[in-house]
Amino acid sequence: MLAYIIRRVFQSLLVLLVVGLVAFSMFRFVGDPIDNMLGQERTQADIDRLRTTLGLDQPFVVQYAKFLGNAAQGNFGVSYRQGRPVATIIAERAPATLELALVSGSLALVVGIGLGVFTAIRQGGIASNVIMTTSLIGVSLPTFLIGILLIYIFSVSLGWLPSFGRGDTVQLGGWSTGFLTSSGLKALILPSITLGLYQMTLIMRLVRSEMLEVLRQDYIRFARARGLRERSVNFRHALKNTMVPVITVVGLQLGAIIAFAIITETVFQWPGVGLLFINAIQFVDIPVMAAYLMLISVMFVGINLIVDLLYFAIDPRLRIDGRHA
Repeated sequence: MLAYIIRRVFQSLLVLLVVGLVAFSMFRFVGDPIDNMLGQERTQADIDRLRTTLGLDQPFVVQYAKFLGNAAQGNFGVSYRQGRPVATIIAERAPATLELALVSGSLALVVGIGLGVFTAIRQGGIASNVIMTTSLIGVSLPTFLIGILLIYIFSVSLGWLPSFGRGDTVQLGGWSTGFLTSSGLKALILPSITLGLYQMTLIMRLVRSEMLEVLRQDYIRFARARGLRERSVNFRHALKNTMVPVITVVGLQLGAIIAFAIITETVFQWPGVGLLFINAIQFVDIPVMAAYLMLISVMFVGINLIVDLLYFAIDPRLRIDGRHA
C-alpha cells in the first residue's frame, strides 16, 4: 500500500510539472501584457523598463523556474491588471466558486445516484422512461444555453430568482458566504442547477448502466433465491458493487465542476475564480492565468489520487494484485 501511494504521488508531481510547462508555454502566444499596461504615449524606454521589472526580458526557462519556485511557496506573483498579489485575489474569489461547486456537486451526486438507482430498479416503468428521456436535455444542451434558458424562465418571465451576481454575503473571518442570507441562497439556485445538470445526468446514466449490469449477476440471483428482501438485495448488495467502477468517474466529474465553472460564472456574472480567469485572458494577465491553471491542475491531480486510493481500498482485487506485483 505504501509503495502504491509513493508511486502515485510521484506520478502526480510529474503531471503537475508537465501541465505547468505546457500552460506557461501557451501564455507566450496569448499576447503581450505590456500593450495593456502602458498607454499610447509610451516610449521604448518605458517598455524596456517595465519588461525588466516584470522579468519578461529573461529566458523562458528562467521565468518558468522562478514561477515554479514561487508557486511552491504559495506566491504566484502580482497581477498585471490589478497590481495586487495573485494569491490575495484568488483567495477573495475562491469562496464564491467553492460554494457554487459544493451546491452543484451535492445536487449532481445525490440526485444523480438516486435517479440512477430508481431508473435501474424500475426499468421499463413510465416514470423511469420519462426520467431517461428528460435526462437527454442535460447531456445534449450546452451549459451556456441551459443557463440562458433558466434566466429567461425564472428571472425574466417569472421574476422569481436573480439573473446575475452572488447576492448579499456575510463575512466569517476571511471567508465570505452567501449561505446565511436569503438573497445569497436565491442567487445560488440557477447557477448551481446550470453547473450541476450535466454531471447529474452523466452520473445518473452511469449508475443506471452499472446497476443493471450488477443486477444480472449470479450472486444477485442467489441472494434473491435465499429469500432476501428486495430492498436488501438492491441497496446492500447491488448498489455497493455498482459504486466501485462509478467512483472514478464521479470523482473526476466533481473536479470538473470547479474547472468548468468558467462558463456558468460568465453567464451569471458570478464573482468567482472562473470569471477572474476570463477577465485575465482579455487583459493578458499571465500571473493570474498561470495561477488558475496550476490550481485547477493540483485539484484534478489531488482528486484523481484520492479516487485511486479509494478504489484501491474498496476493490480487494487491486490489493491482491499489488501484493503479487
